[in-house]
Amino acid sequence: QLQLVESGGGLVQPGGSLRLSCAASGFLVNAYTIAWFRQAAGKEREGVSCISGFSRNFADSVKGRFSISRDNAKNTVYLQLNSLKPEDTAVYYCAARRTYSCSSQKNDYSYWGQGTQVTVSS
Repeated sequence: QLQLVESGGGLVQPGGSLRLSCAASGFLVNAYTIAWFRQAAGKEREGVSCISGFSRNFADSVKGRFSISRDNAKNTVYLQLNSLKPEDTAVYYCAARRTYSCSSQKNDYSYWGQGTQVTVSS
């Protein structure tokens, strides 16, 4: 059974950093497209970053601050969040799709984790 489990969220001050993990089971992360989405209270779920093969995409709002990486040995994808801002506060989800290309559309992903809360506040 294909499963994604996020971890690493928490409360951080503005300007701080967090590293989110998305641990996969039932499939190999290097054979799928893995994306990170976020959903703030009262807002639509939006794409943040995506990794597919050697390709990496980022939303304009996080370019230069977030990075994405993959550890094939641990079958895990990471999202490094730096220079965090209050507007980054949201539940962060990882998602997977078999098609080997990035997409920022949530409806293009079949598999989702349960989410991890990131709160940026002083």
